[in-house]
Amino acid sequence: MTREEFSKIAPSIPHQPGCYKYYDIQNELLYVGKAKDLRKRVGSYFNKTLDNNKTKRLVYFIHHIDFTVTGSEHDAFLLENSLIKHYQPRFNVSLKDDKSYPYIVIKKENFPRVFFTRRVIRDGSEYLGPFTGLMRVKELLEMVKQNIPLRTCNLNLTPQNIAKHKFKVCLEYHLGNCKGPCEGLQSPEDYMENLQHVRHVLKGNISEVIKYLKAEMLKYASEMQFEKAEVVKTKIESLNSYQSKSTIVNPKLGNLDIASIVSDAGHFYVNYMMVSKGTVVYSKSVLIEKKLDEPEDEVLAIALDKLRDTFQSNAEEVVVPFAIDVTNAALKVTVPKAGDKKQLLDLSLKNAEAFHAELRKKDTLLLGETSKAKTMEVLEELQEALQLSELPLHIECFDNSNFQGAYPVAAMVCFRDGVPYKKDYRHFHIKTVKGINDFASMAEIVYRRYKRLMDEKQPLPQLVIIDGGKGQLSSALESIEKLGLTGRMTIVGLAKREESIFFPSDTEPLQLNFDSQALLLVRRIRDEVHRFGITFHRDARSKGTIKNELDGIPGIGDKTAMALLKEFRSVKNIQTLTERELAKAIGMAKARIVYSYFHDDKGTI
Repeated sequence: MTREEFSKIAPSIPHQPGCYKYYDIQNELLYVGKAKDLRKRVGSYFNKTLDNNKTKRLVYFIHHIDFTVTGSEHDAFLLENSLIKHYQPRFNVSLKDDKSYPYIVIKKENFPRVFFTRRVIRDGSEYLGPFTGLMRVKELLEMVKQNIPLRTCNLNLTPQNIAKHKFKVCLEYHLGNCKGPCEGLQSPEDYMENLQHVRHVLKGNISEVIKYLKAEMLKYASEMQFEKAEVVKTKIESLNSYQSKSTIVNPKLGNLDIASIVSDAGHFYVNYMMVSKGTVVYSKSVLIEKKLDEPEDEVLAIALDKLRDTFQSNAEEVVVPFAIDVTNAALKVTVPKAGDKKQLLDLSLKNAEAFHAELRKKDTLLLGETSKAKTMEVLEELQEALQLSELPLHIECFDNSNFQGAYPVAAMVCFRDGVPYKKDYRHFHIKTVKGINDFASMAEIVYRRYKRLMDEKQPLPQLVIIDGGKGQLSSALESIEKLGLTGRMTIVGLAKREESIFFPSDTEPLQLNFDSQALLLVRRIRDEVHRFGITFHRDARSKGTIKNELDGIPGIGDKTAMALLKEFRSVKNIQTLTERELAKAIGMAKARIVYSYFHDDKGTI
């Protein structure tokens, strides 16, 4: 829209507070803004020389303007906020974060498990968080494991299954990390009491748990059970130590949100801190791209509103470096000049400046940490999808390989930290299996691999993938059970066509989202084991180190045998053919030799 075109519609825009909306020729909403005086604010885009290239680009695309009059400037701010959230116009400031935050979920099930996830599923489970980093989640879960006994298995602990004695306690029970609800050794009421302690810990209310444990310690001491009292005392010390690591400012401050902002030519850098009962529990810095000439107070208000929503803050006061408009009229906005709140604001500003400096340094040095972080996120996604107890930093995948039903060999590839670790790749000649038997071959190679790792005292992988269906998975599990490794690593089967993942005890396979990064990693691992296996198979054939029954026929060489297998798929099929059918592939003379070898009579064509 040109200045002349705007001058024709300017008289229709009122001198009142409200929101204005810019649209392009396709009626796409480009930008939403608020104003105390609509005509003056909209006119400023057309009546003055624009220095900002992005603003010039916006004005160039404007085809028509719409506006909404409101009762006050604050009402205009609320409406603007609502419209931006709903329509996400491309020229408005948008708080983008390509990372899904980790949560700790208390799963809705009998004897609920507690584990981390990045996906919030509306299944009735309780989600605590989000947390600003995976290390924080791991630290919390490790502290919970050390101090509050909960189950970590994924058994279906229904009252019926427990009553039928379907399960046995595992190593976690003997280590004191679980009270054995699978065998009915712990009541649901006692388990739920422990779960309530977990909620207190995860919400930062550690004092409640310590208070309970002190009462339990005194009870054991009064009953002369001093060993149990000593165990509880150790837990109290652990919780006190963890609590002391938090940044405590002043417990009298209560709950606060702190936010600060710095900027450069192209971006804003906002730091947000959540204070709960005087303790800094979260700190998150975000990057915001400059779209137009947005003022810092407006950007900080948008960012703070989004971050409070993301981290589910219920604080009734925000501490900021300057006055801002907020969507919640009941929310108290404080601009401190001194005292504890000013110290917190200074701390937030230091975090924003450090975040700015860190990003500049990464851009300058072209550091490769982003790709590594992305890889870890993919592994975390795979861990969540398969409900693994540990991050699958070490993955091994097995595949049988035979050529047209002959020459059986096998291969295994290893991925560490999400990338191939070729030093640990292995190939196998099948030694104990006669003929083609994929199930027995899989059992052999899995046994040989992990028997060797045990003998050499090498670490086991967190995840083992068997490239094949449930039959091959069952064969592999037989070897795992023989070695006494059941439960020490997760083993799954991968269907060759559907890319479905089978767990040993599941009747239905797991289907990962077709566009998920976890599925792409599984595909890459599968393709790599295929490539490695086929290459080994080809080399072995060319060296003559693998044989089949055709190689034992006098007068039939490798080329003739390969031609037959390519044409007829297997030795078994070749045995059923007539001379005429064989001759189509290798000629009459050699066809007669092959036919005679498999038949006592010298049958005619």
